[in-house]
Amino acid sequence: MAKKRPQTKGNQGSKGKQPQLKDGEVPVVGAREPCPCGSGRRYKACHGRAAAHAVTELVQRPFDGLPGECDWVALRELVPAATVELTLKDGLPEGVPSVTLATVLPMAWPALRRDDGSVLLGLQNDTSSGDISRDLADTLQRALVTEPGQPVPGRRAPGDGPRLQELIDEKSAFEPVVHPGFEFWVPDAENATPEVSASLERANAAAIPTVKLSGVDAAYWCETPEKNHLRWVMPHPEEQLLDALARLHAAGTSSLGEGTLPQALNSARAGGTPLVGSFRAHGLTVPVWDLPSGMGAADIEQPAAEFASRLATALAATEPLTPEERRARGGLTNRQVTLS
Repeated sequence: MAKKRPQTKGNQGSKGKQPQLKDGEVPVVGAREPCPCGSGRRYKACHGRAAAHAVTELVQRPFDGLPGECDWVALRELVPAATVELTLKDGLPEGVPSVTLATVLPMAWPALRRDDGSVLLGLQNDTSSGDISRDLADTLQRALVTEPGQPVPGRRAPGDGPRLQELIDEKSAFEPVVHPGFEFWVPDAENATPEVSASLERANAAAIPTVKLSGVDAAYWCETPEKNHLRWVMPHPEEQLLDALARLHAAGTSSLGEGTLPQALNSARAGGTPLVGSFRAHGLTVPVWDLPSGMGAADIEQPAAEFASRLATALAATEPLTPEERRARGGLTNRQVTLS
């Protein structure tokens, strides 16, 4: 047998050995490249494991802990054109007069630094990981230091980067402004270039008219060709909310506006204002009601407030569901769709 070679001082000493980096100092590289930490292993088998896990792990409620969580979900999934002024924990950097969340930006840009230094952060973009909050925080941080007049490109956010909850003041107000179109994209839409005007025209033509109700939280009326709808993002735990909706449905009080619709609409109710189902979005439940095509957002304000009162009573109930209520719950569950 061949004799084993004794290890030399160079083999076992520090000669030729890369210095070890701390976890926070290890940059992201290709999966098959040597890990920059100096371990000698490939990145995917070393510090890339945590990065890969962060990319694939789905955060069920990415906006939990932010002011206005329900409205964050609505603006992400339901509302075509809206903006919200954001307040940062550390204040605005020098040269950045404002930070505004927008549902959609031109060319689906993740963010845009305007000529005046202000920042627009897009919400309805595809994200590279399972944590929308971390992806948006990475985009926001890059937008704050981007040269004015430039968009911010997409990228894979570092797995150990901050989340929105670490950047946005949790005590600040979150007050969406719903717009009839996308003129907020440009400071002076009337004098925009022909290309920008054409882009605005296409975007506006595709937008569904939407109005945020003022009397209840995170409820949005929208108009479609056949009938209108109310979509209401609710913060209650899903099981508790479904039980409460089932109690109301079995009692015949889950519709909106029974007995309270304006007289002019009574003949055009098209079967009333039924609760037709719900969907899940980012960990929250969104009940949906069909409305007559002639029923506008102002008409639904009072019925929605009255429903909120009935729902609060149903949510407080603790007795087991009756057989009829269980059947109603099963019907609601069968009509539930998961968006995200």
